[in-house]
Amino acid sequence: MTNVGVEIPEGKRLNKYGDLENLNLTTEDWKFRWEKRHIGFHKDEIHGLLQKYLSIILHGRKQIRIFVPLCGKSVDMKWLADQGHTVVGVEASEMAIKEFFAEQNVSYTQESVPGIAGAEVFQSTDGKLFLFNCNMFDFTSAIAGKFDGIWDRGSLVAINPSDRQRYAKLMTTLMANGCHYLLDALTYDQEKFSGPPFSTPPHVIHDLYGQSCNIQLLESSDALTDRQRSWGLDSFTEQIHLITLKTNTDSCA
Repeated sequence: MTNVGVEIPEGKRLNKYGDLENLNLTTEDWKFRWEKRHIGFHKDEIHGLLQKYLSIILHGRKQIRIFVPLCGKSVDMKWLADQGHTVVGVEASEMAIKEFFAEQNVSYTQESVPGIAGAEVFQSTDGKLFLFNCNMFDFTSAIAGKFDGIWDRGSLVAINPSDRQRYAKLMTTLMANGCHYLLDALTYDQEKFSGPPFSTPPHVIHDLYGQSCNIQLLESSDALTDRQRSWGLDSFTEQIHLITLKTNTDSCA
């Protein structure tokens, strides 16, 4: 189910769901998904679980710095910025970033990023939104500092399983002391659907973050819809985890 005029990346093919059939998606593959408008992961409304648990991220603080990895054009970012927070996102697709600013009617400036070849940062003129157009793994705390909060919806679950350890290490290096990291994870039978989004059950989360972080499961709920049924699934669970850095008094996991 291809779009006219969109070239499928060499060596890839589409499965019956119209998605790239390859478990190791590259940055170029994700750009391709935006170009062919296969962006079913994008939501036009503010995520209900972010609204429900925002107070957990804030932890009594105001006007904090919040990181949104693989942000796409998420409307969550504008919602957070409108509350006075500074939001920093990273996204490989320039198309997604430009669509975000256009659709949210936010003016911005665009400039290169020192230290990352070819990268650009799109900054809202009010200084509340900074979206970096670059490879996720080229982004470091040296580029934009550390963060008081992280909202990870659709990011870890999109990362190739072979890159998860690298990803978790990056996330922990971006966490300031006292950072509250809210992770939206998914659990399903990957024998029936290979992903992405990839299944990230609690034991995977603990394997990735348990050594350096405390992990608390805040909510687990049935999130099965017709979309997941079309993937061949009969069970699909969404889990919200709170991740915080361990202190010297915390025992090791």
